[in-house]
Amino acid sequence: MKNFSYIIILSILFISCKEKTENKVETTPVTVQTETPKATQITAFKGQQVTGVSVSNEGRIFVNFPRWRKGVKNSVAEITNNTNTAFPNEAWNSWEIGNKIEANKFVGVQSVVVYNQLIYVLDTRSALFQEVVDAPRIFVFNINTKELEHTYILNEEAYHPNSYINDLRLDKKNNKIYFTDSGNSGLVILDLKTEKFTRVLDNHSSTAAEVDFLTFENKTWTNSVNSDGIALDTKNNKLYYHALSGYSLFSIPTTALTLEDEKEIENAVIFEAKTSAPDGMIFDDNGNLYYADLEHNKIMYRKPDGSIHTLIEGDAIKWADTFSIYNGYLYFTNSRINEVTADISNMEFTVNKIALAN
Repeated sequence: MKNFSYIIILSILFISCKEKTENKVETTPVTVQTETPKATQITAFKGQQVTGVSVSNEGRIFVNFPRWRKGVKNSVAEITNNTNTAFPNEAWNSWEIGNKIEANKFVGVQSVVVYNQLIYVLDTRSALFQEVVDAPRIFVFNINTKELEHTYILNEEAYHPNSYINDLRLDKKNNKIYFTDSGNSGLVILDLKTEKFTRVLDNHSSTAAEVDFLTFENKTWTNSVNSDGIALDTKNNKLYYHALSGYSLFSIPTTALTLEDEKEIENAVIFEAKTSAPDGMIFDDNGNLYYADLEHNKIMYRKPDGSIHTLIEGDAIKWADTFSIYNGYLYFTNSRINEVTADISNMEFTVNKIALAN
């Protein structure tokens, strides 16, 4: 009887194992396909090299065109229905190289940032990448009334003759504005209460260019651009910055930027990661840091855990210059800096958008 029971048990085990094996063989792996993100072109400018873009809370799009050559039609414009209109008006945009410098005319606008109902227009006061002709400044306009509400002018201690104040980020929590200087490496801080500018990390290794050229499909773009991209992590109170001609991402706690001792400020600098060479940078609400891989026609993003991913790559990306975020989309300009020659009259420069990373 015992032998008979033993045989039955063995038979049951054999059948069970056979069914499991057959089930395993017949199972087909499930492949989850993800859709490749695509960029949507908002508008294009023929012969006008757009660099900056900023989108208001209501979806109004503002752009700027630096004065890197003669023939710049507008320094600042608003895009509406695929057309662009001088902002705040044509008079402010009427200055041309060789003209007398005037207080209420743009000279060389490098970036624009909209915050609530105000637009901050950063005027390098530099044309043709030459030395500044006047103190760099920030014009603040009301986007609804188009009236000038304030002008912040850098004091002499905050800039050099060869400075090119490049980009800015507003820190409303600490009532500050932070700037990068890509001409003479360093960061500049504006205290909005006192309206005093302070320069830090002047010619510091973290703000200086690491290389003097970038490579695009075996073609060399020879240039040495210092601290350029800047992004504010408001959740962790850290300011991130990056040289354009370089592959190192740095940050510094915003509390350190209030210190008076330069050595203490330098000691607070944090090396974050090795990255591609980027231009502008921006954080989304999830803590993702977006930036370009200029040399490979990509837009990248770095998650809060430090991992780096590709958002989009290909011909739709041609030197992704400046970023802005609105309604779940990343807006960016294609400034094609590595492609330009003396004559850009037949080149198109675009403003685009793409869905943010999940």
